Amino acid sequence: MTYWEEINEKLKPRIDTELNKTVVDLFAGCGGLSLGFEANGFKTIGYEMDEKACETYRQNLLGECFHEKLSEESVYPKAEIVIGGPPCQPFSVGGKQMGLKDSRDGFPIFLSAIRQLDPEVLLFENVRGMLYKNKWYLKEVLDELEKLGYNLQYSLLNAVNYEVPQNRERVIVIGSKDKISLPRKVNRKVTAGQALGNLAFEFDENSKFFTKSMDAYVAKYEKASKCINPRDLYLDRPARTLTCRNLAGATGDMHRVRLEDGRRRRITVREAARLQSFPDWFEFVGNETQKYNQIGNAVAPNFAFHLAENIKKHLQGETSDIDYSITEDNQLALFENETVYQSR
Repeated sequence: MTYWEEINEKLKPRIDTELNKTVVDLFAGCGGLSLGFEANGFKTIGYEMDEKACETYRQNLLGECFHEKLSEESVYPKAEIVIGGPPCQPFSVGGKQMGLKDSRDGFPIFLSAIRQLDPEVLLFENVRGMLYKNKWYLKEVLDELEKLGYNLQYSLLNAVNYEVPQNRERVIVIGSKDKISLPRKVNRKVTAGQALGNLAFEFDENSKFFTKSMDAYVAKYEKASKCINPRDLYLDRPARTLTCRNLAGATGDMHRVRLEDGRRRRITVREAARLQSFPDWFEFVGNETQKYNQIGNAVAPNFAFHLAENIKKHLQGETSDIDYSITEDNQLALFENETVYQSR
């Protein structure tokens, strides 16, 4: 069975009537995080302000997605688990890192939902920028959650260690009224070639090939960025991190495939979806740019599957003594290596 055939089957939504647990997903996007939970048998309810992303959620998942701009006054249905990815722009390494001063900050909304629902388990994910200039704000959020009675674990996890064909690092915070651990790494790396299969070698009249001027622009970008190797997609290893910028924009680090004849083309929506571990049956709603943005903003569904499976085991009484939490020394080392990370 190929990787994508495995994903197509593994990530099918279902409801486990014996588990009988409901998840509220805040800032749900197109449903990548919820899909991992539904594949483990959880019921989900999503909230998303982007209309097309909300439609994508509804089209592919069993749960309802409410097209709504959340606030601290929002009211939610009863749920045992609250998950979400509060908007990351205030903390992104690529942004201005304004934190609390950024009006897009979603953490007050997330905390309000926790106070209202008092869930058994909570989980949120965010960009690695939360560990740097705004690490004080992460501490404030964690302190507030601890005051509400939650035992917390957090770490910087890479989706590539959870059967996702892409290097994608995210801060993951998980909390429960009982002791809870983060999921164990999976001893399996998936390459871009395994994910894409023959798609990487296909093209037609709709394929978007690089022009000579684009090739020259990319060469100039790579020289300025001191790239050792061209930033093409290498099929023998996991892909670089997918973002809205390098999927939807005509940028120097745009994700592209080099064909045997030397030409390079932009990766398609379906190829981007596979590299993000979305099943082939998962259809995106909107124009091409909207679809790329949904993929770039999403939590990789297979990564989400492992996060959800870990929570399910916790709720069923299975415990793990593994500890991936970040110490002050770890955090300092990550900060010092940020320039190296950005050049990958």
